Amino acid sequence: QVQLVESGGGLVQPGGSLRLSCAASGNNFTFYAMGWYRQTLGKQREWIATVTSTNNNYAHTVEGRFTISRDNDKNTVYLQMNGLKPEDPAVYYCYGDTNRARSWGQGTQVPVYA
Repeated sequence: QVQLVESGGGLVQPGGSLRLSCAASGNNFTFYAMGWYRQTLGKQREWIATVTSTNNNYAHTVEGRFTISRDNDKNTVYLQMNGLKPEDPAVYYCYGDTNRARSWGQGTQVPVYA
């Protein structure tokens, strides 16, 4: 069984920056893709970004402000968020895709404006 644990949420002001991390652990897994979604109360979960071995993709709402990266040695995916806007606060979820299934993290609340 694979576990994904997000971290990095916290207080930030509009225009500020924050970096989220998502560490994967478990046995016998290889994620060919990892990424992030976010969700606010009463809305559907929104895809934010995906990283694979060949490219990174972003939703138009965050492109140019957010950067996704991955450290394969640490089984960790990151989301660097710059130029935060009022519409960015949400619960952020990371995910990882194997050939058989998608695994989700438990979510982390970010950002909460000071």
